[in-house]
Amino acid sequence: MPGAIMVDILEENQGEMSKLFIIAGPCVVESREICFQVAEHAKKVCNELGVDYIFKASYKKANRSKLDSFTGIDKQEALNILKEVGEKLSVPVITDVHESHECAEIANYVDYLQIPAFLCRQTDLLIAAGNTGKGVNIKKGQFLAPEAMKFAADKVQSTGNNNIWLTERGTTFGYNNLVVDMCGIPTMKKIGWPVVIDATHAVQVPNQTSGVTGGNAEMIETIAVSAIAAGADGIFIEAHPEPAKALSDSGSQLKLENFKPLLEKALKVKNALD
Repeated sequence: MPGAIMVDILEENQGEMSKLFIIAGPCVVESREICFQVAEHAKKVCNELGVDYIFKASYKKANRSKLDSFTGIDKQEALNILKEVGEKLSVPVITDVHESHECAEIANYVDYLQIPAFLCRQTDLLIAAGNTGKGVNIKKGQFLAPEAMKFAADKVQSTGNNNIWLTERGTTFGYNNLVVDMCGIPTMKKIGWPVVIDATHAVQVPNQTSGVTGGNAEMIETIAVSAIAAGADGIFIEAHPEPAKALSDSGSQLKLENFKPLLEKALKVKNALD
């Protein structure tokens, strides 16, 4: 399985991690063409820089502000595209799960399951994800203190699954803003699992009167590099060839051409710390 690439890095997850890893892809499976364009570019860059790469795209978006917002293409088509990306490019793949009954099915198509931030306290979902045996990335809720993520991880670990990592994605500040407290990264690392910074969702501007989430994409690099300086083990980035045309999260996706320069800066910081 492609996911074996990451086993050596994430297995047991109790020690310090020495190698940066990247989770990157478009927000949602828009088409086969977009997925392969992003995945091929990201893999090439990561190979050049010696960074481990996981492809990410949501097979559907269950959390949308407006009823008529884009939630994805046909479910089976999206899942088949995710599996094809993993097999043809030999890269691990991760996608979101939203309900406990989904986990066993979705695990047949990907190497890792991701728990969305709004759902990080859903016990049945966390346990179902853990029971698949797949690695589980739990995003920190915008409403949670970093130390509270211990209890979310405990639910997955209770299944015997020790392939867990935690992702910081900002904390609600007022009604339509997020802030990233970099102290939260070392705080979560003390829980005992690798910590990832979601540098794109962290720059979102939610709850807009238009019903479409905005974003400050120019701050993605700042968040990513700062988090590496704070001790983050990995970076999560939603990237798109033309963010303005993206069907989801257009205001907070990284332009694909900026992917390599961002990683180069992040690596300089990590290498300086190591």
